[in-house]
Amino acid sequence: MILEVVRSMDDAKGQLTLSSVNPRLVLFLVVLVFMLSSCDSNRVYEDNIEFKDRTWKTTTPAELEFDVSDTTQVYNLYLDVRNSLDYPYARLFVNYQLVDPNGSVVKKEMLTENLFDIKTGEPNGRSGLGDVYDHQFGFLTNYSFEKAGKHKVRFEQFMRQDTLPGILAVGLRVETIQK
Repeated sequence: MILEVVRSMDDAKGQLTLSSVNPRLVLFLVVLVFMLSSCDSNRVYEDNIEFKDRTWKTTTPAELEFDVSDTTQVYNLYLDVRNSLDYPYARLFVNYQLVDPNGSVVKKEMLTENLFDIKTGEPNGRSGLGDVYDHQFGFLTNYSFEKAGKHKVRFEQFMRQDTLPGILAVGLRVETIQK
């Protein structure tokens, strides 16, 4: 492709015109620039578990497994939540457990997060698709893992109803902190 541009420049006596550039080359360069600019160098892991029927049941906890190779590094862990306007409450209560490579629970806690503004009822989070909102809540900040290997985080909804409508996905993001 680059040879085509060089040939086009020779044919036009050193002048590069838009009509002489291969459209596939332009598309390739645009995609390449986009991909390079969207790299997230701090992200170690990020994945979401989608709930097919747009409900989060107490019987379906979200369990995500990630690898820690550097125990000298400091990390931030985030709970990712995607909800719709069908979610009937302002807050979401979630229990989480962090499990080390040996299967021992090293941390557990209940999180309380606001998906909607308490006073106005307006949705919090980022909206990309109509009535769908994405949230990212930090739950372990400046955290150092004691052991290298596969770790798990298990999220369980802890609301007053077994089937929680309007929760489309729950996920985990792990990122390093630059020293």
